[in-house]
Amino acid sequence: MMAKAARAAAAWKVYRDVSKPGTPGLMARVRAIPRLIGAVTSGRYEGMGKGKLAMMGLGVLYLISPIDLVPDFLVLVGVADDFGVFLWLLGSLLGESGRYLDHERKIVRGTLDGAPAVE
Repeated sequence: MMAKAARAAAAWKVYRDVSKPGTPGLMARVRAIPRLIGAVTSGRYEGMGKGKLAMMGLGVLYLISPIDLVPDFLVLVGVADDFGVFLWLLGSLLGESGRYLDHERKIVRGTLDGAPAVE
């Protein structure tokens, strides 16, 4: 029961963060994910470590893999672990991509204001 409440709270937090006025919307965050991955892997964005990016990659692999820690034939438990990984991955990606968009805005503002852009 506690795990369900924690997942529901995480989903609500993601929704609140994405829907705040003045923050990047859902589609802007989704479109920023490939740029975020490229910036992290090339070392141009230090706001997220390569270890967290690797964990997210493992999360994607876990979701698409036919092999599960908890088999899906155990209907409620088997689906719940996949859903928990999905919520964690969704929350992490949307949160990180929002921070990355803020980072991009700061770089553009720094360039437009005449200050050298630091990455």
